[in-house]
Parts: sequence; structure tokens; C-alpha cells
Amino acid sequence: MKLLSSKIKNNVLESMLRIIENDREQILEANKKDIEAFNKEDQALLDRLIVNNAKINGMIKAITEVKEQEDPVGKDISNLTLDSGLVITNKTAPFGTILIIYESRPDVTIEAAVLAFKANNKILLKGGKEALQTNIILEKCWHKALEENNISKDWIKLLHLQREDTQEFLRNPPEKLDLIVPRGGERLIKFVKEHASCAVLISGRGNNFLYVAEDADWTKTMRVIVNAKTDKISGCNALDKVLINKNISNYEVKIKELEQVLKQLNVNIVTDKNTSNLIPENDKIENTAIWEEEFLALKILIAEVDDLESAINKINNYSGGHSAAILTEDSEKAKTFMEQVDSAAVYHNASTRFTDGGQMGVGAELAISTDKLHHRGPLGLKQLVTNKYYVFGDGHIRD
Repeated sequence: MKLLSSKIKNNVLESMLRIIENDREQILEANKKDIEAFNKEDQALLDRLIVNNAKINGMIKAITEVKEQEDPVGKDISNLTLDSGLVITNKTAPFGTILIIYESRPDVTIEAAVLAFKANNKILLKGGKEALQTNIILEKCWHKALEENNISKDWIKLLHLQREDTQEFLRNPPEKLDLIVPRGGERLIKFVKEHASCAVLISGRGNNFLYVAEDADWTKTMRVIVNAKTDKISGCNALDKVLINKNISNYEVKIKELEQVLKQLNVNIVTDKNTSNLIPENDKIENTAIWEEEFLALKILIAEVDDLESAINKINNYSGGHSAAILTEDSEKAKTFMEQVDSAAVYHNASTRFTDGGQMGVGAELAISTDKLHHRGPLGLKQLVTNKYYVFGDGHIRD
């Protein structure tokens, strides 16, 4: 796709803002059809599926934020003039064509597309069947905005593929793909990695841990745990596991207080062998596989650890590499934890719920990457470019 000027891209986004507002009722009606056809048992998936006026306002906000951000394409990364006289400039450049595969969330159809388009990438959107009607109307909104500005509809395209068709599309894409971003659970990620024939950037699962050190401020700890667990259970940044240092003062009293507060909030508690002795009326670990599980539910595992080192080892062994937090008043302990825990985001005395583009100052995000190449954490506008070298000579040849 050719390079578009910042003005043209922003004009498309300006059109999109007006169109979404005008088509608000149609979007809500389409989403109502998706919800009526949905299996209501999966509360986390349902939470992601629902589009209401607040969600539409969020879409409008995301487009506005991206429109106001500086165009990330064509920015100088470095400039060198060699002794030979060659001038070498390294500049940011679009990826080309990005495919994003995602489950349930129709707002991704807005956020992913606005980011990709502003960064001059073509984007192919493969949403889940549960959000089909909502995604169709959102694609129509995008196409209206593009056509109003005499831009090809091919820049933003919704793919209508069944599972088998998607496998074949990944193995033998009908057009060149430069990057695939699977945004969902373990099964989706494994599926894409097995069948893709180009670069895959993993938007990983959560399975986030929080370690309570022996010197932790208990008031802060309770507030952070409750927020991280209950604020939004469908978020990949929600808390799953709590590791408590057995040497914390009034250990038994604090464990029982945590149990009481979580039960009042209808959180299902799972305990390890040691914590089950203190709070026996809860589910116990039956299979070690639970340590690798992302709950996406009102469910939490509470376990005992001996020290900071054992907490770090357990987190690095089992977590999804997304977010991890330490509650401590000791800055050296926090430093050790944050340096040694291998996660995209590490926190000191704060909720894991902040691992989000908007909360981290990135703005709208394509995904939260748990890969280490080419970027880790929220994938915002600045992260949706690669680079290209421009080499200027005057008949230069290499000796």
C-alpha cells in the first residue's frame, strides 16, 4: 500500500468519528443480535462481547487519541555520513499488511484498525463468530470513512473465514502478510503459530502473580489485591495468583481477613497445602496445571512462599509473562523482584490492572505483547512500524 500523508489519514479518522456517532444505534442493535445468540455461560467472553454506549464512547476516544498523535511513519532513527561520503539514514516504515485474529471483542475492530491505518499498514481483521454482526457494521463504518476520502476499502478488511478456511489462509495466504497478531487464549495462539507462514507477535495470556513480602503494608495489599482481581475479570491484566510470605506478621489473621473480603466479593478461592490449613473451607489444588491457568473468572489461588527468591522462581516458572507485582515497603526487595521477574510489566505496590495502553500513556493499543521481539508490552501507534535504511551515494562502489 502506498504511503498516505498524515492529513489524508487524519481526514479518514475525522470521518470515522462522525460516522460512528451517527450509526450508534445501528451498532447497538447489531450487538444485541450477537448477545442474543451467545452462550451466556462464559462470563468473561460475554463481558468482552457487550457493546454499550460507554464502549462506543471508548471507541470514539481511541480514534480521537490516535488522530491527535504524531504520525509514526518516516521518522529519522539515525543519520550517518561515512568517510566514503555515503549518507545513511534509518527511518521508521510501515510493516505492510497486518492480520489480527481475536475473540469476542468488537472494540478491537476499531482500535486495531485505527492504529494500523494511522501507521500506514493495511489490516485484515479476523474477529470471532460470536461478534459477527457487530463487526460487520463496524467494518461498514470504516468503509464509509475511507470512501468519503477516496481511499480504497482494502486498507481495512474483515475476513469471513471458518476455522478450516483460516488454517488454509495462514498456510497459503492469498496476499503477502507481514505480521500476524493472535489476540486470545492459549488455543488461539497455538493454532496461529502452528499454521502461520510469516512473523507472529504474541499477545499473550495473563496468569498474573502478586507477591506479598513479609514487610508489606497490609492495607495497601488488600486494596491492590481486590482491585487487581475484581475490577475486570475478563482483562488479561487481571490477577490470578497471590503468593504470601509465611513470615509476615499476624500471618494467620491476615490470611483469614483476605479470605473474608474475597468471599464477600464472590471470589472463589483455591489454596495450596499450607494456606488450606488456615482457611480450610476452600477448594484445594488438585492438579499442578492450575499454576499455569489464566482464570478469567472470579477465582484466585492463594499460596504460601518462604521468601523473595522462591516467589520469583515460582512466577518465572508458571506465569504468562504478562504482569507481576510485589507488595513491599523495602525498595531493595522491589528492585530485585522487578529486575528478576521475567514479565512484560512489573509493579511495586500497584495493581496489575494498569497494564493497558491507555493507562500506561501509550493510548489505544493493538494488543499487549508478551514477546520480546520486536516490542514487549502495550502495542501502540509508535510500535506498529518497522524500519528501513535509505542509502545515498554518488556512483559509490565497494572495493
